[in-house]
Amino acid sequence: MATIKDVARLAGVGVGTASRAISGNGSVSADALARVNEAVAALNFRPSTTARALSTRSAGMIGIYVPDFAGDFYGPILHCVDRELRAANRHMVAANGCGPADISIDDMEAHRQQALDGIEFLIERQVDGLLVMGDALTDADCDALWERVPRLVLLNQVSPSNLLHCFSSDHELAGRLVARALLAKGHRDIACISGLQYAHDNASRMAGFHSELALHGVKIPKSRQMVGDFSFDGGHAAATKLLKKGLNFTAVFCANDMMAMALISCFGHAGVRVPEEVSVIGYDDSALARYTHPRLTTLSIPIQRTAISGCRFLLNQCYGLSLPVEREFPPEVVWRESLLDGPHAG
Repeated sequence: MATIKDVARLAGVGVGTASRAISGNGSVSADALARVNEAVAALNFRPSTTARALSTRSAGMIGIYVPDFAGDFYGPILHCVDRELRAANRHMVAANGCGPADISIDDMEAHRQQALDGIEFLIERQVDGLLVMGDALTDADCDALWERVPRLVLLNQVSPSNLLHCFSSDHELAGRLVARALLAKGHRDIACISGLQYAHDNASRMAGFHSELALHGVKIPKSRQMVGDFSFDGGHAAATKLLKKGLNFTAVFCANDMMAMALISCFGHAGVRVPEEVSVIGYDDSALARYTHPRLTTLSIPIQRTAISGCRFLLNQCYGLSLPVEREFPPEVVWRESLLDGPHAG
């Protein structure tokens, strides 16, 4: 295996020059840089991560915590973060919050502790910075983490004590946009399936949704308010409960696209036509939303843009880069065929 001394010898430069050329730290002439790069290619030289960490006091790695690796929400986030890190010649260490199968999905304290354990795992890896999506973390948890890891960025959550390090869409506004879309289409007899009750983004979107409906004199009865867990199974179970209570609504808002897709399937098997009998609107604009039948009207949250900017901000903080960073991630309704005019249209 080639060493940096071999590279320096073949390039006809000193070891220090070869080291500066490979690391990008320090001045090197264009001629020397070209010769070092040629030697690196010829010898198939790969710098030692451990040696680089010792010399630069940097692991060259960013840690990222997400609640789950499964589904079509967190996967694209991990993918775009990994792409940004590789573009900056850095790498990712990931952890999630999936624990024992016997933990209830509604047990906030258990999921909070799993999040803290996953983040602790990343801290122990001595990463240079942290990206965190922890839907069960409290503001006090975030403050305690920032005390230990100043280079930590929150994704999809806003903690008031450190807004500069928070990157999120306005979920409260997004919930209002869902309500306005249903009202604009003439729906006033509405049902809904919310997500995990302790998730900050879910609480915000549902609060905005109900508040906007109330402004127009619409209140959803408790009998038409179901709770899911953002999964296909949770959406199907909630849809089944809705059907058992009777078809006394003309539209359903599901707090994410997975539950909306499961509801469409459940209703279809029960002989309820979507959107002819019941309109459906989801949330997230996931990749699958455009391929359902009917195609799913949904609320788009630019979560990948949010994650990219959060990642770039962290790279700038950790490595002195000047990558462009966005701060505004406006939600918007994506109109498709699952939402038709209701009885009060016009």
